[in-house]
Amino acid sequence: MSRVAVLQGLGTVVPGRTVSNAELAPALGVSDEWIRRRTGIAQRRIVDPGTTTADLATAAGRNALKSAQTDAVDAVVVATTTPDRLSPATAPEVAWRVGVAPAAAFDLAAVCSGFVYGLATCAGLIAAGIAEKVLLIGAETNSYFLEHTPETRGPAILFGDGAGAVVLRAGEAGEPGAIGPFDLGSDGAAADLIRIEAGGCRQRARTAPGSDGVHWSISGQEVYRRAVEHMTASSLKVLAAAGRTVNDVDRFVAHQANQRILDRVAEQLAVPADRCLGNVATVGNTGAASIPLALGDACRTDALQAGHRLLATSFGGGLTWGSALLTWPQLDVVATE
Repeated sequence: MSRVAVLQGLGTVVPGRTVSNAELAPALGVSDEWIRRRTGIAQRRIVDPGTTTADLATAAGRNALKSAQTDAVDAVVVATTTPDRLSPATAPEVAWRVGVAPAAAFDLAAVCSGFVYGLATCAGLIAAGIAEKVLLIGAETNSYFLEHTPETRGPAILFGDGAGAVVLRAGEAGEPGAIGPFDLGSDGAAADLIRIEAGGCRQRARTAPGSDGVHWSISGQEVYRRAVEHMTASSLKVLAAAGRTVNDVDRFVAHQANQRILDRVAEQLAVPADRCLGNVATVGNTGAASIPLALGDACRTDALQAGHRLLATSFGGGLTWGSALLTWPQLDVVATE
């Protein structure tokens, strides 16, 4: 029987600082009601100055290892769009800090689809026999890449910081926690719709954000349309690959982009509201961390329980998108706030 990736542990962390809409609104020239109506977001968590993506990833990774009751993995994958540095990757430092070095370690860049892309990548490492256990972490410090002006209010109202991590182990298809099948896709022709322009070889970053382009830029209306289109289609593809329908889905979790997108995707798929998981209202859009953070919150409120058949889908810059299926196992989430 072929090896598959099985979910063994889940850990999360969000920064202690809460930033409400009321705190943001004056600098952006909007109101709390305006932000809620367009995004469904009431507040987000923001790191204190000096806290890095590696700090969040390390905390989430330790929590996931504790949840999985293990202290060793063969590989660490950090999905992030906000690494500490362009070089070296963030993952090797995280692997060392959580105590699993000399495990293989690398970063994965698929923006808000990073966690689902990471699940597929880690499943491949396990299926190929390269790893028996893998620590996958989605971590973002988006706040370092935001400007709080009326002209840049779109990204400023959306993003928050946080990290979520899972431990995956080798197992067999059909057992609780087994992940798959997957559906992944991309469209680089629309790469400019979601971007941080500076920091690569096209445009070097400067010391301060502003006209240098070291901040998020999002084409809101077109991103909304494509996010709904691709997450809906990807979800249907992965269900078809598994020989299932939406009626077989007990719980549905999408990348927590904003509530309008989440509601529209659920409507397109005909997923009842009581089967949808989400926490965008309290943590904002946390990029690659959003799905594990939403899953952690759902477990702690018993909205997600062992035996639930779960459909996860995501969409992000690139453009990238992806979906995955699994049956939720019995596990204890470890969280830090």
